[in-house]
Amino acid sequence: MTHNPDDLITLFNNLFRESYRTVLVRGGDEPEYLPASTANGLAQVVFARGFFASALHEISHWCIAGEHRRTLYDYGYWYCPDGRTHEQQQAFEQVEVKPQALEWLFALAAGSSFHISVDNLAGDGAADEHGFRRRVNRQVAQYLEQGLPKRAQMFFDSLADFYGTRGRIRENWQRDKQRILPAEAELQ
Repeated sequence: MTHNPDDLITLFNNLFRESYRTVLVRGGDEPEYLPASTANGLAQVVFARGFFASALHEISHWCIAGEHRRTLYDYGYWYCPDGRTHEQQQAFEQVEVKPQALEWLFALAAGSSFHISVDNLAGDGAADEHGFRRRVNRQVAQYLEQGLPKRAQMFFDSLADFYGTRGRIRENWQRDKQRILPAEAELQ
């Protein structure tokens, strides 16, 4: 299956350009969120280097950000670049559970591969990589059981319809868990 980021741009913009005055934009080296600069302007979810996975990840952050956060550059979130201390990495892993769970679900709906990221290659690595993987997986299970946030559900449904994956998402998630949580799979 081909995964062209232009398809994500079209799907996202068709869903949210008018209703949320937000567009998905292919960017350079760093992803960012740019709130609308004028009352009639458009906010921009900018993903890195045209990467499909980057687009899914940045969309997941946008789907979680509340109305006030969407008026702030990069949602007003704290971000410490790669090379974080153990304490900074713990904070990063805590706030990344929901976005990475949504990204995983979006990847499942798109029929693409999801790769969990602790995003700290120049630092000490993960604070608790196995625990982080388990928390992300639990959040996916909770979203599947209780539903996704409204905008996330809209995008998820659009992806599942476009890629024709709706009937296979839970089955593919079970298969993905073996790769994402290898230690857990060995215990089964």
